[in-house]
Amino acid sequence: MIPYARQTLEEDDIQAVVNVLRSDLVTQGPKVEEFERALAKRAGTKHAVAFSHGTAALMGSFFAMGIKPGDEFITTPLTFCATSNAGLWFGAKPVFVDIEEDTGTIDPSAVEAAITSKTKAIVAVDYGGHPADLTRLREIAKKHNLVLIDDAMHALGATLDGKPVGSLADMTTFSFHPVKPICAGEGGAVTTDNDEYARRLRAFRLHGIVKEDFVNPSPGAWYYEMQELGLNAKLTDIQSALGLSQLGKLDRFLEARERLAMRYHGALAGLPVHLPVTRPGVRHGLHLFAVRLTGEWASKRDELFTKLREAGIGVQVHYIPVHHHPYYQKLGYMKGECPKAEAFFASEISLPLFPSLSDADQDKVINEFTKLFS
Repeated sequence: MIPYARQTLEEDDIQAVVNVLRSDLVTQGPKVEEFERALAKRAGTKHAVAFSHGTAALMGSFFAMGIKPGDEFITTPLTFCATSNAGLWFGAKPVFVDIEEDTGTIDPSAVEAAITSKTKAIVAVDYGGHPADLTRLREIAKKHNLVLIDDAMHALGATLDGKPVGSLADMTTFSFHPVKPICAGEGGAVTTDNDEYARRLRAFRLHGIVKEDFVNPSPGAWYYEMQELGLNAKLTDIQSALGLSQLGKLDRFLEARERLAMRYHGALAGLPVHLPVTRPGVRHGLHLFAVRLTGEWASKRDELFTKLREAGIGVQVHYIPVHHHPYYQKLGYMKGECPKAEAFFASEISLPLFPSLSDADQDKVINEFTKLFS
């Protein structure tokens, strides 16, 4: 089976992990801070705060901004459920708005129309690696005094008007899951220029514990205080060493994705599908190669999906709209609320795309996909 995505690990990545395993510190050692510094440099921000996984990074962002029960945040349903789940944990209410059909990213006009006195944040998602319209979203956030969070789990290395994703929102979250742009086994991070957000993010990943700015008098250098309720969501030196090694290869990985995407565009251009777009001024992260069936073929998505799987092509669908999940339906959300996102989902298939995908395997994907329309 050719997977839709997989990690690309090389001998120096393995050696980086082995070196940590042979050292004295395998959890909270020097590699965590080294990885954070490298991430901040890549993102063009003052701070990067590493977490045990991307969902914890999202939760940390909501914690850092101080969201509370009764608050609302506006986001897209065309994402993995973690995006909105992270806010639910704090008692906040997700308000789902529709997407822009070409990129699958949140529609800024729909965002502005949904703002109320309860709205505290906008949470964008860089679907498939294409940055949302963060320039316009930032203008809207500033106008209405809202926090802008960018779920950029797909988009490490992407740029918008020459600026790196990571520097375009108040806080930007990344994931280092094996299928993402770089792999740390698991892991996540938040980048920000805001010193207070960074302080709160670091406290959140350590049970809400701080080692300065105490409420009570400090009796000695060993002292610490738990001032708020946080998680144990630290990244380890083992993961950080792998992430740091992978980060050095990010541009090479992106170039490989771009080359493979160009091959898909050339081979599939005549088929009844919408191929991924890249807007002017964007460097696409190309985490997904999400095609959408058109015309009569759109209603046959599930049938074509099954045939491709039977042919050994590990296609996937991204994503079931969040408000379609039973948990959200119990909260009162209903199908039909975001028709563009729902139509996008109903016709979408993600074809295999990852840096180590061989031309021969990609040719098999192209041939099997093309045969479906014969």
